[in-house]
Amino acid sequence: MKNRFSEFSIYSPFLQFLLLIIVLFFLIHLTKKLTRSYIVKNAIEPHRRKLILNLSYFLYYTLALFISLIIFGINFKEVIVFASSILAVLGVGFFAQWSILSNLTASIILFFYHPMRIGDTIKIIDKDFDLQGTVKNITGFYVLLYMPDEKREITIPNTIILYKGIELIKKQKNS
Repeated sequence: MKNRFSEFSIYSPFLQFLLLIIVLFFLIHLTKKLTRSYIVKNAIEPHRRKLILNLSYFLYYTLALFISLIIFGINFKEVIVFASSILAVLGVGFFAQWSILSNLTASIILFFYHPMRIGDTIKIIDKDFDLQGTVKNITGFYVLLYMPDEKREITIPNTIILYKGIELIKKQKNS
């Protein structure tokens, strides 16, 4: 006689997938707590917290997708072929749009190593660009600069911010 719980062994794909979902939610919760404490400790802007969380979520979900494909019987070699095909298509697309790739790379460098922050007033030191304004936003492709003298906002590609000299103008403290 067959036990009615025999199909719910720990080796069944359904329970493995359920365990994967539980681990995924635990990792997301842990990442939120660690990111929040790190941001408070190091005084990092909220928009950077959102970017860190979005990148970690993307990594978690991608990893969970591949693990769930393996759990439900997709051959690991087929998953690798599929992933490498996707990466090859992305690589060709990025090579075709080299400026997009350079702006994304510049945004990562600006995010981690540049002293410029949202709210800072900067001046681009270059003979071609005579721009000075307040940084309103830093995205993956451009920096939004508000120029109060002309009352306009302009977007500057991240590569220009990275490759040109930038003067950080100190904020005046009202006393």
